Amino acid sequence: MYNERIYLTPQDILEKDFKIDARGYRPQEVDKFLDMVIRDYTEYNSIIKKLEKDIKDLIDDNSKLKQNIRSLNEELEIAKQNESATKTLTNVDLLKRISQLEKVVFGKEE
Repeated sequence: MYNERIYLTPQDILEKDFKIDARGYRPQEVDKFLDMVIRDYTEYNSIIKKLEKDIKDLIDDNSKLKQNIRSLNEELEIAKQNESATKTLTNVDLLKRISQLEKVVFGKEE
């Protein structure tokens, strides 16, 4: 992901040789600084790899959660349909029972 934007690797920095002229920098200071740069690059690389793995894991988790939501929504819709059918059936049963009670109480026979 980020590798195409990074030009130097820790190994590139380690193997870099500078030409020394009469008024050049002290090689020990340059080497010490480059060693710090190498450590930073190595740490950055490990951080990037960890973050890329975390992103992949989060994307996978997100996909699973979206699938769970779809599944639960389908189950909820089915439950609502069943509840509606049950309520209708219950109302019919109540009306039949009321009718039977009226027959008993008022003595109406069919």
